[in-house]
Amino acid sequence: MDSAEHFRRGEPAVLLFAHGSTVEAANDGVRRLAREIQDSGLHAYVRASFLGPGKPELGTAVAEAAEAGFHRIVVIPYFLTLGTHLSRDLPRLVAAERRKRPYLDIQVGRSLEGHPEMVSLVLSRIREVTEDARISP
Repeated sequence: MDSAEHFRRGEPAVLLFAHGSTVEAANDGVRRLAREIQDSGLHAYVRASFLGPGKPELGTAVAEAAEAGFHRIVVIPYFLTLGTHLSRDLPRLVAAERRKRPYLDIQVGRSLEGHPEMVSLVLSRIREVTEDARISP
Protein backbone atom coordinates (compact mmCIF):
# COMPACT_ATOMS: atom_id res chain seq x y z
CA MET A 1 0.00 0.00 0.00
CA ASP A 2 1.42 3.38 -0.95
CA SER A 3 1.37 6.47 1.24
CA ALA A 4 -1.59 7.92 -0.67
CA GLU A 5 -3.61 4.86 0.32
CA HIS A 6 -2.62 5.34 3.98
CA PHE A 7 -3.76 8.95 3.71
CA ARG A 8 -7.14 7.93 2.28
CA ARG A 9 -7.64 5.30 4.98
CA GLY A 10 -6.74 7.73 7.77
CA GLU A 11 -4.10 5.45 9.22
CA PRO A 12 -1.69 7.19 11.56
CA ALA A 13 2.02 7.54 11.30
CA VAL A 14 3.41 6.51 14.70
CA LEU A 15 6.35 8.36 16.18
CA LEU A 16 8.10 6.98 19.25
CA PHE A 17 9.37 10.02 21.10
CA ALA A 18 12.44 9.40 23.27
CA HIS A 19 14.90 11.65 25.06
CA GLY A 20 17.86 10.97 22.79
CA SER A 21 21.45 10.42 23.78
CA THR A 22 24.99 11.26 22.77
CA VAL A 23 25.48 7.47 22.92
CA GLU A 24 24.29 6.50 19.45
CA ALA A 25 23.72 2.88 20.51
CA ALA A 26 20.98 4.14 22.85
CA ASN A 27 19.28 5.97 19.97
CA ASP A 28 19.64 2.87 17.80
CA GLY A 29 17.74 0.91 20.44
CA VAL A 30 14.74 3.21 20.02
CA ARG A 31 15.01 2.98 16.22
CA ARG A 32 15.15 -0.81 16.47
CA LEU A 33 12.02 -0.84 18.63
CA ALA A 34 10.23 1.34 16.06
CA ARG A 35 11.19 -1.12 13.28
CA GLU A 36 10.00 -4.07 15.37
CA ILE A 37 6.66 -2.36 15.99
CA GLN A 38 6.29 -1.65 12.28
CA ASP A 39 7.31 -5.22 11.44
CA SER A 40 4.46 -6.46 13.66
CA GLY A 41 2.20 -5.40 10.79
CA LEU A 42 -0.21 -3.41 12.94
CA HIS A 43 1.09 -0.02 11.78
CA ALA A 44 2.58 0.74 8.39
CA TYR A 45 4.71 3.70 9.46
CA VAL A 46 6.57 3.72 12.78
CA ARG A 47 9.64 5.86 13.35
CA ALA A 48 11.79 6.99 16.25
CA SER A 49 12.04 10.66 17.12
CA PHE A 50 14.00 12.44 19.79
CA LEU A 51 14.01 15.47 22.02
CA GLY A 52 17.74 15.73 21.39
CA PRO A 53 20.56 15.02 20.84
CA GLY A 54 19.29 12.00 18.89
CA LYS A 55 18.12 12.40 15.32
CA PRO A 56 15.61 12.95 13.94
CA GLU A 57 14.14 15.47 16.31
CA LEU A 58 10.35 15.46 16.61
CA GLY A 59 9.79 18.30 14.12
CA THR A 60 11.82 16.55 11.44
CA ALA A 61 10.01 13.27 12.07
CA VAL A 62 6.62 15.00 11.80
CA ALA A 63 7.69 16.63 8.52
CA GLU A 64 8.87 13.28 7.14
CA ALA A 65 5.56 11.60 8.05
CA ALA A 66 3.61 14.42 6.40
CA GLU A 67 5.80 14.15 3.28
CA ALA A 68 5.06 10.42 3.21
CA GLY A 69 1.36 11.29 2.91
CA PHE A 70 0.10 10.88 6.45
CA HIS A 71 -2.28 13.48 7.85
CA ARG A 72 -2.71 11.77 11.21
CA ILE A 73 0.29 11.37 13.53
CA VAL A 74 0.36 9.59 16.86
CA VAL A 75 3.27 10.47 19.14
CA ILE A 76 4.01 7.83 21.77
CA PRO A 77 6.35 8.97 24.53
CA TYR A 78 9.03 6.37 25.21
CA PHE A 79 9.54 7.66 28.75
CA LEU A 80 8.91 5.86 32.02
CA THR A 81 7.45 8.83 33.89
CA LEU A 82 5.66 12.09 33.28
CA GLY A 83 8.50 14.48 34.05
CA THR A 84 9.56 17.84 32.69
CA HIS A 85 10.13 16.61 29.15
CA LEU A 86 6.59 15.26 28.84
CA SER A 87 4.79 17.90 30.86
CA ARG A 88 6.59 20.92 29.36
CA ASP A 89 8.81 20.12 26.37
CA LEU A 90 6.62 17.72 24.40
CA PRO A 91 3.47 19.90 24.54
CA ARG A 92 5.56 22.88 23.39
CA LEU A 93 7.04 20.91 20.48
CA VAL A 94 3.67 19.49 19.42
CA ALA A 95 2.04 22.94 19.59
CA ALA A 96 4.78 24.30 17.32
CA GLU A 97 4.19 21.49 14.81
CA ARG A 98 0.44 22.09 14.87
CA ARG A 99 1.03 25.77 14.09
CA LYS A 100 3.37 24.90 11.20
CA ARG A 101 1.09 22.20 9.82
CA PRO A 102 -2.51 22.88 10.88
CA TYR A 103 -3.75 20.26 8.39
CA LEU A 104 -2.18 17.49 10.50
CA ASP A 105 -4.03 15.70 13.27
CA ILE A 106 -1.28 15.18 15.88
CA GLN A 107 -2.25 13.15 18.93
CA VAL A 108 -0.04 12.33 21.91
CA GLY A 109 -0.19 9.14 23.97
CA ARG A 110 0.78 8.69 27.60
CA SER A 111 4.15 7.77 29.09
CA LEU A 112 4.84 4.17 30.07
CA GLU A 113 4.21 5.02 33.72
CA GLY A 114 1.20 3.23 35.13
CA HIS A 115 0.91 0.78 32.24
CA PRO A 116 -0.68 -2.46 33.48
CA GLU A 117 2.17 -4.55 32.06
CA MET A 118 4.89 -2.57 33.87
CA VAL A 119 4.88 -4.73 37.02
CA SER A 120 5.11 -7.88 34.91
CA LEU A 121 7.95 -6.39 32.88
CA VAL A 122 9.97 -5.42 35.96
CA LEU A 123 9.32 -8.82 37.56
CA SER A 124 10.61 -10.42 34.36
CA ARG A 125 13.83 -8.42 34.64
CA ILE A 126 14.19 -9.44 38.30
CA ARG A 127 13.71 -13.11 37.34
CA GLU A 128 16.43 -12.81 34.71
CA VAL A 129 18.93 -11.74 37.35
CA THR A 130 17.82 -14.05 40.15
CA GLU A 131 17.53 -17.14 37.95
CA ASP A 132 20.96 -16.45 36.43
CA ALA A 133 22.38 -16.13 39.96
CA ARG A 134 21.03 -19.56 40.94
CA ILE A 135 22.58 -21.18 37.87
CA SER A 136 25.99 -19.46 38.14
CA PRO A 137 28.56 -20.98 40.55
